[in-house]
Amino acid sequence: MTHTPIRTAVVGYGLSGSVFHAPFIAANPAYSLDVIVTSDPGRKAKAQERYPGTRVVDSPDDVLAFAGDLDLVVLGTPPATHHPLAKAALVAGLDVVVDKPFAVTSAQGQELIELAAKLGRVLTVYQNRRWDGDALTVKKLLDAGTLGDVMRCEASMERWAPEISKAWKAGATADDGGGLLFDLGTHLLDLALQMFGPSEVIHAEILARRPREKADDDVFLVLQHASGVLSHVAMNVNSQLHAPRFRILGSKGGFVKFGIDPQEPFIVAGGRPTDGAYGVDDPHHYGTLEIDGVRTTVPTERGAYQEFYRILAEKIADGGAASALPLPVDPAGPVEVLKLIEQARTLA
Repeated sequence: MTHTPIRTAVVGYGLSGSVFHAPFIAANPAYSLDVIVTSDPGRKAKAQERYPGTRVVDSPDDVLAFAGDLDLVVLGTPPATHHPLAKAALVAGLDVVVDKPFAVTSAQGQELIELAAKLGRVLTVYQNRRWDGDALTVKKLLDAGTLGDVMRCEASMERWAPEISKAWKAGATADDGGGLLFDLGTHLLDLALQMFGPSEVIHAEILARRPREKADDDVFLVLQHASGVLSHVAMNVNSQLHAPRFRILGSKGGFVKFGIDPQEPFIVAGGRPTDGAYGVDDPHHYGTLEIDGVRTTVPTERGAYQEFYRILAEKIADGGAASALPLPVDPAGPVEVLKLIEQARTLA
């Protein structure tokens, strides 16, 4: 891309900012990583070491103070801050990326969509798991009709994390956007809607098992899609034996895939999105397709989180909100995810 780089601020430099946003912005010449916001001394030092040309400031207010020198703000902050920070950034004349969950209520999300439209700003939500290798593999199978008419999809994200690692998560209730349903659940529900269309929650189990958990850490939902597909989605951080990432049953065949997507651990280990091994799955984790009793191995599609920022850059360069080009994620989808979460809580 040949336009002037999109001047970008990343607000928050925990896992979200340091792993899912800053590396991809810095690796894409369509952007300049101008500002990182973090008040934590250790994170500040790491940000300055990795991005020596980037200004590191303490507060989102510092970003708004020189909003005229920026084009885009990326919010990787705790969920309860998403709505007020996104609103302030939009009013300041900036385009905005909000990490999931979009907001803590569907009403807040809808308000932001309407505000962005009124102000003519780009607003999108970072639902990066759409570009997981396993999700891309499932999409390829579905688009090809390999499985026939899908009857049931089982999707899970499970970990073993008996201790709550972040202070804000330890203190957050569901009203604050805390808990696994707002975290991993946001990804699973988004993928279910992307793959099989509109749905409603018909069964919900929302539990808190860890002693310090104030929201939820073990969740199982059943979705009935208008397309006829039944989705079982499970998220759990109390699991020492992980369920398949996907198990999908169709009229022509079935597919099962274990293992986690390699992109996050690759970046955490110090890799970069431009490295040759980025996004490449371990062959031991390839999925299995079974048709008429015959099993074959299905190589995993290469993961591609960088696609989010590529698509966003093209949208902004083409005129931003006035462009006919698609957003990487239409925020209307994440609002539907929030509505499903609200449905689930009324059932549990």
